Amino acid sequence: MARRNRRRRPWYRTRAYRLTRTIVVTIALAVGGVWWAHDDEPAAPATAGPGGARASSGPAAGNRPHPPRRPPAPPAPLPPSRPTTLAIPYLGLEAPVVGLRLDSASRLTAPPMEDPKLVGWYDGGPMPGGAGTAVVVGHRDTRTGPAVFAALDQLRPGKPIEARRADGRAAVYTVDAVRTYEKARFPDKEVYGARDRPELRLITCGGAYDPKTGYAGNIVVFAHLTATRGPARGA
Repeated sequence: MARRNRRRRPWYRTRAYRLTRTIVVTIALAVGGVWWAHDDEPAAPATAGPGGARASSGPAAGNRPHPPRRPPAPPAPLPPSRPTTLAIPYLGLEAPVVGLRLDSASRLTAPPMEDPKLVGWYDGGPMPGGAGTAVVVGHRDTRTGPAVFAALDQLRPGKPIEARRADGRAAVYTVDAVRTYEKARFPDKEVYGARDRPELRLITCGGAYDPKTGYAGNIVVFAHLTATRGPARGA
């Protein structure tokens, strides 16, 4: 029975959240002032509009293509304010946030194992809604069972993630992609590289699990800021 329980509880052998070497290196560089790699996100292709002919009021006007709708302007980045809650309605998740820093070996610390429902926000990076790429980590499971990011791989593109702040405002991100990477091939530039908009990364363990070595990879959620909300009335 003891052996069976250990297989169900992968974190039994691990007392801290382990990121890949590339994550550790990148975060260490962030502390040294070199947070971004120099590889910008590719520009969106230009969309050709209709011809310059003036629309007429005749019957043929209804057959002409409508001008392409311009996407809404991106929200302006928010000033710094510490995160308090991370909510993912699609997963039924609403978790309190604890700030994380680097330890003496330049490794990102983990949310406490005693409270597996916490998520950790890296304080050395952007705050919710701030310019740059914010980093959030959480346990997938612990010795007591599933943890806060147990269902992270079920998140889908287009779903919102809301990061609430101490000043009463909220940053709303929209999921772009959910991917799983082997730790030996973790693409640090793709995950942490320079972006021209506020973005968010949620990271937890993933891939195959071995009782001796733990998980073989990491699940990464890519998201970008699509809206901000002001404080509630009376706040």
